[in-house]
Amino acid sequence: MKCERDCPGTIEDGYCDTCGMAPAAGVKTATRATAPSQRTAALSTRTGGSGRTGSSRTGSRRRRFGGGLVDVVPIVQADPATAVMAKAEVPEEKRYCAKCGNPVGRARGDREGRTSGFCPSCGEGFNFTPKLVKGDLVGGQYEVVGALAHGGLGWIYLAVDKNVSDRWVVLKGLLNSGDEDALAAAVAERRFLAEVEHPAIVKIYNFVEHDGAGYIVMEYVGGQSLKDMLKKRRPEPLPVDQALAFVLEIMPAFGYLHDRGLIFCDFKPDNVIQSGDQMKLIDLGGVVHIDDMDAALYGTVGYQAPEMATDGPSIASDIFTIGRTLAVLTTDFRGYQSTFKDSLPERGEFEVYQRYESFYRLLQRATMLSPAERFVDSGEMTDQMLGVLRQVLAAADGKPRPSTSRLFTGELRTDLKADLPRWQDLPTPMIDLTDPAAAFLASVTVTDPAEVLALLANAPEDTVEVRLRELRAHIDLGVRDNDLGPAAAKRDELLASDGADWRVAWYDGLLALANERYDQARQRFDAVYSALPGELAPQLAIGLTLELAGDPAAAGYYDVVSRTDPAYTTAAAGLARCRLGAGDRSGAVEAYNRVPGTSSAYRSSQVGAVRALVRAHPSAAADVTSLAAAAALIERLEIEAAQLAALRAELLEQALQSVTSGRALPAAVLGPTRSGEVRERDVRFALETAYREMAQAAHGPERIRLVDLANASRPRTRT
Repeated sequence: MKCERDCPGTIEDGYCDTCGMAPAAGVKTATRATAPSQRTAALSTRTGGSGRTGSSRTGSRRRRFGGGLVDVVPIVQADPATAVMAKAEVPEEKRYCAKCGNPVGRARGDREGRTSGFCPSCGEGFNFTPKLVKGDLVGGQYEVVGALAHGGLGWIYLAVDKNVSDRWVVLKGLLNSGDEDALAAAVAERRFLAEVEHPAIVKIYNFVEHDGAGYIVMEYVGGQSLKDMLKKRRPEPLPVDQALAFVLEIMPAFGYLHDRGLIFCDFKPDNVIQSGDQMKLIDLGGVVHIDDMDAALYGTVGYQAPEMATDGPSIASDIFTIGRTLAVLTTDFRGYQSTFKDSLPERGEFEVYQRYESFYRLLQRATMLSPAERFVDSGEMTDQMLGVLRQVLAAADGKPRPSTSRLFTGELRTDLKADLPRWQDLPTPMIDLTDPAAAFLASVTVTDPAEVLALLANAPEDTVEVRLRELRAHIDLGVRDNDLGPAAAKRDELLASDGADWRVAWYDGLLALANERYDQARQRFDAVYSALPGELAPQLAIGLTLELAGDPAAAGYYDVVSRTDPAYTTAAAGLARCRLGAGDRSGAVEAYNRVPGTSSAYRSSQVGAVRALVRAHPSAAADVTSLAAAAALIERLEIEAAQLAALRAELLEQALQSVTSGRALPAAVLGPTRSGEVRERDVRFALETAYREMAQAAHGPERIRLVDLANASRPRTRT
């Protein structure tokens, strides 16, 4: 069964073999079915348990990350023994007190820095000498090979499991304490980690004690961490598409942990590694139960959520660390552990933020100071990350990356015949299938707003979805009857009760558009965009609003939408209008040509392209090349004869103006089989023919007008 989460994978054993996510709502598999709520983002969201689980297959065939969108070169695992440090020591500049954070063990004058001693600031003891050396047998089972690195909880060692086929394992310090009772309690508390089993999370094998210290025994994962990748690229950061793809690979692991009430706490580039063609979380030392108020909390300045010290860990605090990690991976983020430890630089500070507005908004929402304003859970953030990745990739190479939105319908009209945009054509939010009145609302199929309101009066429950449907009906009815007062009253009622819901902001934006209050509409759609940076519908709404307000910035939003998903044909038409308004005929044609040939709007888009080439414009006169291109395009169009004649007449009117002003025109303007230069006489005969063809399909005064135009266009002849 094909995965329906915007990726090319298939569902196997209840999970997608590419993105690792559970099936979308309502999709059944042979082993299990899930039905997550379609209502996800909110302008002011809540924290709580995730509704998603995740797993992924670990076969070596997969070479594309980020839902199958990004090619990533697998990393070949080297011999584990070569990863051991030649000399196990902590550089002086990295020696800090574990209690107060002040520098310790530094050199003074001719005296070398100490590797052990006491902090001069708080008196806390420190010891940077490895407790284990090569040959030590820990727990009577694990033979130490050497030190791999020094982390927040002490040294990390490579060892061989003598009881299980000499497999490679890693020993990580669990508790730096000589208190045997405290050590025993810590070991007991961490036993739950052995039950964690997910292909994107390092496997915990055991917990052992040795000489008064506790160690986690875990799977050895050879490869390269994201931190190592950054070091190799310095001073350049990771490309945005790669960073998103890497992090997307481990998002199902967060969903898995959160579903079990576990918080990772200390996510950062150091703690995720690429091994072969997989990404894995490699450090569970900071994982805690969400309801454990007494557990020691571990985090890293610059990544840790600001509320951790007061409110403790939560899904929202993990979301914060994910956002911060993406920010560090994609920018030369200096000051992220000081000036900007709880915030992001302004968008203008980095070119990558300016180029990818949606990516910046993704980071903003993930790292909001208020936990309630971040993404609800890892599943919601995953959906938005995928949407942002599609936009980034489409902008980079110009190739569309379309997908079906789970939150919005398609646009409501796609014929492109209107010269100006209409708010009624915008997509509409999908019904939340978990709403108690969802089934009833699905039965309301009438379109007349008065009839809709009459039916909604009999709704079985007064739910959010019912109130939203009422608001939309009031807007439609108010526009028809020129009285939006009832719609405004319904809007105020919704804002008072459900103002945090992004859908309320969406409909409020529609109401503002109907009232031609463009500044207010822009603000409301902007709020939806910030809540849903991976969705194209809010950006389409912003583009439409700006165009109606006469703001040329509309072109940028139309460009992103139509380039990413050509199915949004109103975005292509809007971009074409904006470009033509700026005098860019070829750019307007390029925009119209984004509409795919399979679209119902394709023919009307090609008609738009012809008119973009031939219509008069104050800053872009129709030139010879434009007229010839329009003529060739007309010949290929498959539309009604009268419409073809009308297009040909528009072309010939411009050609006649050019030739009478003394400009030479190629005969191709009159058809692809013609050669040489065009004479005025030829153009007039062709124009006369076009008017008469139009007259044959017309009636009454219009027919008479077209016949008169044909007679006036005809050149003087003897007959």
